[in-house]
Amino acid sequence: MNAGRSDVPGIDAFTRPYWEAAAAGRLLLRRCRACGRAHHYPREFCPHCWSAEVDWEEAGGRATLYTWSTVHRNDLAPFDARTPYVAAVVDLAEGPRMMTELVGCAGDEAVAGMDLGVAFRGGVPVFAPGG
Repeated sequence: MNAGRSDVPGIDAFTRPYWEAAAAGRLLLRRCRACGRAHHYPREFCPHCWSAEVDWEEAGGRATLYTWSTVHRNDLAPFDARTPYVAAVVDLAEGPRMMTELVGCAGDEAVAGMDLGVAFRGGVPVFAPGG
């Protein structure tokens, strides 16, 4: 799935469901059965209460923009060919904060708190204005 790609982490048995869902246009989170809180990035335990009782859950794909920065230079492939791009942190509707890329909007057009919706580029979740 990510053979030869340097823009996605290595896939292992634990993260395979996340990357397979992303390739199918679905964003997954982990939710703790003990405390009820969702988290992202996927972990085998809850970072809030340390419980191992966590399950995969499909996210609705809505978020708000928390912060962003326009990257004008990146010497690492394939990011070098994408400059400038907008690196962003979004607050997912389910609660977790997620690092991502803002697409369809230049950095000088971005506004904190703007509504975003998930999109997928090559099996990687990115976010665009709108819901």
